Amino acid sequence: MSSVASFFISRVDTEVDRRLNDIGTDAALALRGRAAVANAQVAYQVFADAFTGPRWQALADRGARVQRPLWASTSTKDPDYPDTLYVDTLIGPNTVNTMPDATLGDFDDHGSVARSVDADPAGAVAVLQAIADVGVDIDAVTRVLEAEGVASFTKSFDELLAVLASRAAEFRN
Repeated sequence: MSSVASFFISRVDTEVDRRLNDIGTDAALALRGRAAVANAQVAYQVFADAFTGPRWQALADRGARVQRPLWASTSTKDPDYPDTLYVDTLIGPNTVNTMPDATLGDFDDHGSVARSVDADPAGAVAVLQAIADVGVDIDAVTRVLEAEGVASFTKSFDELLAVLASRAAEFRN
């Protein structure tokens, strides 16, 4: 059996950019549009570290499979950003990108096919540090995004259950 660990990409930039705009300094504004990719690239390094080495190899020899990072919400929300930003920068082994049709078309038209997710891990860490240095608390950002994500999925699940209950009632009548 295979599984993925989902990372919602563009939502990170949306929330961090909002906070950077509120700070408003030149240093803060220069970091807009960089948090999501850096965050995902750091997550990829954690993934790569977890699924390499003798301990992992012993598990793999017994049939264990990696839990691959899945990049979700990879269409850009800000029209100032390249339309393939969250695709071009997150290509690498054992990753999955669930891009919407429009982003897939854009990538097919002018995307860049190259291993990029782990090209500059130190640079990704430096971006996150710079964001923290101008006053954005990444832990607070992730708490907000987690709460919003759980609420969104809960609402969708509740709506699905309501539709199923309605259809089941129609079927019984």
